[in-house]
Amino acid sequence: MNIYRHRRERLASLIHDQHGGTRKALAEASGWSEARISQILSSTYREGRAFSEKIARKLENDLSLPAMFFDHGAIAPAEEPSMAPNFLRVRPFDAHSPGIVQIRRVRLRLSAGIVGFAVEPDEEAGASFGVETDWLARNRFDPDELLALEVTGESMEPRLYKGDLVVVNTADKTPADGQVFAVNYEGETVVKRLTRDAGNWWLTSDNPDVRRFPRKLCDGATCLLIGRVVLKKSENI
Repeated sequence: MNIYRHRRERLASLIHDQHGGTRKALAEASGWSEARISQILSSTYREGRAFSEKIARKLENDLSLPAMFFDHGAIAPAEEPSMAPNFLRVRPFDAHSPGIVQIRRVRLRLSAGIVGFAVEPDEEAGASFGVETDWLARNRFDPDELLALEVTGESMEPRLYKGDLVVVNTADKTPADGQVFAVNYEGETVVKRLTRDAGNWWLTSDNPDVRRFPRKLCDGATCLLIGRVVLKKSENI
């Protein structure tokens, strides 16, 4: 992957995770125009080379991001002179790498109408999931309040697929229209998008098949928020 594509993917993830999935929100936060954001995200504008070194550093500064944020993520210039200039060497990391914090991958044990929950390690999925310390600091997340859960079912496709991993901030249980939450719904763990309609909160699915996945009223002890989903990991491209 070349550096321009890598920066575009980092920016696209930032928009999805921190700016409600809209370029307009990021444009407002940075002071840049939405059209300029679209240009640097384009894989064809200026042959996909619009997200230059100068642009990356300027956007990081205007968004108050850590230096080299858009370049971070296991890339480094190749050392072999025989390699073409556009190719970059992968820098591997593991659970003990500097700058990586491990988030527990768990399964939840819930009871209908009970706010609290118990956790047990997800032996099949693995013990933990690594996230970057600068991401934690930027969002002011406490790693002890974060849990990683595996998505089950098809109700949130195409944004979340069965087997995807989501990180849940259990410190954030404040209802927010359009945000995705892990929910204790009648004693079952579900991942749904919370929407506000006609004065009520609803659990809605991203899957457009409303016959299979109808929205459900989120009210009272039958629907208890566990925490907001703040990150996802997916192998579905």
